Amino acid sequence: MKKFLALLLAAMMMLSAAVSLADDGVFTGEADGFGGKITAEVTVEDGKIVGLKLTGDAETEGIGKAALAPLTEAILEKGGIEGVDAVAGATWTSNGVFSAIKNALGIEEEADETETASATVAALNHGLGVVVTPRLGPGKDDQDVPVYSFNVVVAYVVSDADGRIVDLDTDILEIITPNHDGADDNALAGWPGAQYNSDADGDGKVEGVFEETADSFVNDLKTWRTKRQLGDAYKMNSGTWTQEMEIFESFFKGMTADELTAFFAAQCSDSNGRVIRASATKEEDLAKWNALTEEQQAAVDALTGATMSLSDAHGDILGAIVKALANQVPVNADSVASLGLGVVVTPRLGPGKDDQDVPVYSFNVVVAGGLFDADGRIAAAREDILEIITPNHDGAEDNVFVGWPGQSYNSDDDGDGKVDGVKEQTAETFTETLPAFRTKRDLGSAYKMNSGTWTDEMNVFEAFFAGKTANELQAFFAAQCSDSNGRVIRASATKEEDLAKWNALTEEQQAAVDALTGATMSLSDAHGDILGALVKAFECAAPSEIIIEK
Repeated sequence: MKKFLALLLAAMMMLSAAVSLADDGVFTGEADGFGGKITAEVTVEDGKIVGLKLTGDAETEGIGKAALAPLTEAILEKGGIEGVDAVAGATWTSNGVFSAIKNALGIEEEADETETASATVAALNHGLGVVVTPRLGPGKDDQDVPVYSFNVVVAYVVSDADGRIVDLDTDILEIITPNHDGADDNALAGWPGAQYNSDADGDGKVEGVFEETADSFVNDLKTWRTKRQLGDAYKMNSGTWTQEMEIFESFFKGMTADELTAFFAAQCSDSNGRVIRASATKEEDLAKWNALTEEQQAAVDALTGATMSLSDAHGDILGAIVKALANQVPVNADSVASLGLGVVVTPRLGPGKDDQDVPVYSFNVVVAGGLFDADGRIAAAREDILEIITPNHDGAEDNVFVGWPGQSYNSDDDGDGKVDGVKEQTAETFTETLPAFRTKRDLGSAYKMNSGTWTDEMNVFEAFFAGKTANELQAFFAAQCSDSNGRVIRASATKEEDLAKWNALTEEQQAAVDALTGATMSLSDAHGDILGALVKAFECAAPSEIIIEK
């Protein structure tokens, strides 16, 4: 009966600006706002809201809290929430108010329906794109020490024979100094031995100095989460980061790389990379808006709720998608039921030390895109790794990160195995060097392994993964890979524990190793948790119904 009444009330609200209830009275409800819970005490008389008390102590000063008064006034004027607009700049708080009132009145929220990509294509391709964007900010702490950050933007895109996007998944790993006031930050003080101001409780006040140790480096980096993985904890103006990104992703489907680039050039601000709307106030943005066709202006309605930038220091989302399209390779499958993107971070105490006995440190951002069939079996997989390392490593193609601006580290500039001096990170070197970072696939023939390039070996593994479930891959790793280094065990194994594993295999399992000839690298160790990233891609996969007609 209660559910029927709630549905009846919802239908009545659609016909009238006022809320109709069977009984008058005072009702209390709550919902999540931007900073915490919002409480609504609602007084109803003759089917209208005549009294309203909103409480949101955790909302942002001057933004969310400031929105409560005009929302109260507008709702009382209307006698209900129907027809009341969200307060500009405080969409999250406004939606929290509406939800709290619905909760008080017993009105069920409409469930968000995840859009499922559905397509029939003559051919399907997929690819990964990874780009790095450094940021001088956001701002400074209360001791006037700058906050620095950089974003690793990843995109997994599938396209048809004409290069048009069929489906995609995009994510960002944001790495930041520990003096930022974010409770869920992926904080890094620098390489082990480095220190930086710290705001551990995220209250905007520095409590002290955090020293990065080998232990904190290894333990903390493994817990880093992407913006998608943070879920409701990563809020934007109009919803979570994920919600805004999904609006963009839906809009991008059917576009080519050239069309995406043209859209950005014509319809996004040159100053901040955000979609331009009729409400633009900057002269150059208004000029762009007025130059659009009516059709282009109308298309902006599809992006309501997507307020973030597509390319700025927060992350070059557009660049990652365009790069993923440029990296497309064929998918050898008949159909796809879901698509997922997995990102994991593996810290490494090494490799080794330089000739002055100073340790080399590194960490790997492992990215996996996966297409899965209706049974959860891998239809196709694509993986890549961004390896970031101290400048004293002797690799000419290294993605060298000295540390945050103001920090320094031993440097082997010419990659000859001998330290040439100490390199200091400045604001200029920070912003100039990080965008040039390249993944192991980007490096191509420059990244050599025992049996070929990293790409060659990864391609062998990806072909082997096809047709297997995440559980089967994990079982394969447990039974047929070394516990000491994560590499596939072969008959030539010399370690006692590896030989014991080999001898415990069936003849069929031993024979399966032949399919991995040429794949010598580890599937999970400090060089990168390749298996873990693919399993995460499966766990995060969303429906994507694609039929491939051959």
